[in-house]
Amino acid sequence: MGDEYAVTVGSQKLETRSKGFSSDCSVSRLNRKKNINMGRKFFVGGNWKCNGTTEEVKKIVTTLNEANVPGEDVVEVVVSPPFPFLPFVKGLLRSDFHVAAQNCWVRKGGAYTGEVSAEMLVNLGIPWVILGHSERRQLLQETSEFVADKVAYALSQGLKVIACIGETLEQREAGTTAAVVAEQTKAIAAKVSNWDNVVLAYEPVWAIGTGKVATPAQAQEVHADLRKWLHANVSAEVAASVRIIYGGSVNGANSKELAAQVDVDGFLVGGASLKPEFVDIINAATVKKN
Repeated sequence: MGDEYAVTVGSQKLETRSKGFSSDCSVSRLNRKKNINMGRKFFVGGNWKCNGTTEEVKKIVTTLNEANVPGEDVVEVVVSPPFPFLPFVKGLLRSDFHVAAQNCWVRKGGAYTGEVSAEMLVNLGIPWVILGHSERRQLLQETSEFVADKVAYALSQGLKVIACIGETLEQREAGTTAAVVAEQTKAIAAKVSNWDNVVLAYEPVWAIGTGKVATPAQAQEVHADLRKWLHANVSAEVAASVRIIYGGSVNGANSKELAAQVDVDGFLVGGASLKPEFVDIINAATVKKN
């Protein structure tokens, strides 16, 4: 698995670093120019997790199809139903919204009962996949290295990846949030050279499905630290362009205040993505436009 891309990724990564800028001033000018001229398009993902029946899925899709939301030039919307509903949702969903799988296997398909390969998703025309969600890290013991291998393989097959990172409550209380998130990102950076098709989703584990939510200031702090880490360890260009989205009890009431943070480029929404308020969360993208 690693033999296909490890050496190439390594050399490309070194080459990318060698093209870095010689001073913080020039890096700062690049970042300002990139934010003004190219921008980071707001991204809203809906993770439906293990929920839904055919009728419930139809209702959710109908709500989305009828929603009045900003155009694709303002916001990119991706919904992630369970595997059995992927083709069904793809066939019904409006053309300006896209579909993601919630996981895929770490290498080419074969004798891996219960798994779904990246190649299968590509064959179905599914453009996105969520990898490294904290529920899989915790419940299924997926390590950061395993997640990084998944990210690299999915990208090599042409998928776009929402790569999840985040700390537990114990880690936050111990003051190790920055170190934990950096280590998780470092594992991905070691396997990935081209970040064009990667969205980083910061999801504090203590805020997922609990009703607790990081304050806008807390979210901004971690996102800014992540961007600094990317600047120092990957490249100035990646740091300026990669989208870092927030997940963790995002809802219609708090989405606009979170969206107003300079380094929050969107959301990965859980339970609220199953409800009509998901439309309100999508519309929070207008905060960035304004």
